Amino acid sequence: MKENYRILGVDENASDEEIEKAYKALKAKYREERFMDGEAGNAAAKKLTQVETAYAEIKSEREQTKNAETQEYDFSEVEELLKKGDISGAQEKLDNYNDRNAEWHYLQSVIFYKKNWTNESKKQLEIAMNMEPTNKKYSTAYTKLKEKIEFTEKQFKSGNADFGNPQTTEEKQMGGDACGSMMNFCTTLCCMDMMCRCCCQ
Repeated sequence: MKENYRILGVDENASDEEIEKAYKALKAKYREERFMDGEAGNAAAKKLTQVETAYAEIKSEREQTKNAETQEYDFSEVEELLKKGDISGAQEKLDNYNDRNAEWHYLQSVIFYKKNWTNESKKQLEIAMNMEPTNKKYSTAYTKLKEKIEFTEKQFKSGNADFGNPQTTEEKQMGGDACGSMMNFCTTLCCMDMMCRCCCQ
């Protein structure tokens, strides 16, 4: 691509207007010179082709770059699948996105959370927040999830977890015996509700 800029005689950081101006000047020059006799005319015709090709390729590359920078992905299908509880379907849809922006990582966090993979969920939220530090939805979800993880660890270290009473994976991820105190149980439910609703805002 550097060669194309060299052909037009402009810098890679040149503005679109500067590139357009250089292109038109060279185009006019070689269009007139191509009618010269002998080798001079042939050389001018070749130069004209090079200039037009270089200009077209530069324009195409810049247009693609602009589209990539402004593209907004529609994650509504993923959100609908999450509402329906179709975790596998949501993951499959999410995997189809090549460019992974902050919202992508947030939704991946939600999917991991629904699988009871809290640590993985936390990591994805951290990535989303690093990409968009001012996003309130991400920071709120992260705070709630962090509180849940810290509560679970505290329960484990205090020995309040009832290992004599087998628990499901979900109960263990939620922070202890499902028959524990009502306040702890309600806290967990609120956290789950927040995560599930935030993904579809």
